[in-house]
Amino acid sequence: MEIIQQYFPDLSDKQFDQFSQLKSLYEDWNAKINVISRKDIDNLYTRHVLHSLAIAKMVDFTPGTTILDLGTGGGFPGIPCAILFPKSDFTLIDGTRKKIHVVNEVAQSLNLENVKGIQKRAEEHKTKYDFIITRAVATIDKLWTWSRPLLHTRQKNAIPNGLIALKGGNIKKEMKLLHRSEYYEVHPISRHFSDPFFEDKYLVYVQY
Repeated sequence: MEIIQQYFPDLSDKQFDQFSQLKSLYEDWNAKINVISRKDIDNLYTRHVLHSLAIAKMVDFTPGTTILDLGTGGGFPGIPCAILFPKSDFTLIDGTRKKIHVVNEVAQSLNLENVKGIQKRAEEHKTKYDFIITRAVATIDKLWTWSRPLLHTRQKNAIPNGLIALKGGNIKKEMKLLHRSEYYEVHPISRHFSDPFFEDKYLVYVQY
C-alpha cells in the first residue's frame, strides 16, 4: 500500500481501506481461480494496482463519466480506477465467466457500487461510454476497431472521449498499425512512477 500512498496521498479513509483490502481479496480468489500470474501476486500493488492508476495521470474523470474496461480479466484497470473515481461509473467486460465472477465478488466485498461486471465480448457490446480503458488485451488497431463504435459523442472531461490503453513493448512499431488519420498520444508511465517496472510501459490515448 505504501507505493499507492506515495503517488496518491489524498485518498479518503474509505479509499485507503478499499485499496488495503485488495491484496487479501486477490490472494484468496487467486487460490481458487488463477486471475493473476502466481509470480505477480506479491507485486500486486505495483504491477497491477499502480499500473492501473496510471490512467489517472492522464485524465481526472469528472463525476458521471461512464467508462468501459474492455477485457478486464480479474478487474484491472477497472477496479483500482473505480476506487479512485467513486463518482464515475465503470462497466467491466470479459469473455471469460470465471473472471467476471471474481470481478463482481471483489466489487461486492469492497462495496463498490459504481462497478458492474458483465460476461461479454467487445464485439457483442452495444452500450456507449465516454472512455474505453484496457490493459494487455490486443494490438492498438484491434482495440480501436472494437472501441470506436462504443464511444459517446458528448463530452464531459478535460480531454475528448476516446480509448486509453495501458501498453508495453515496442510501442512505435505498434502505433504504425493505426490509420494515419487517427489522432493519438503516447505517454511513458515512467514520467509519473519511478519504479523500474514502468520503464517500458506506456499510456496510449486515441481520440474519438
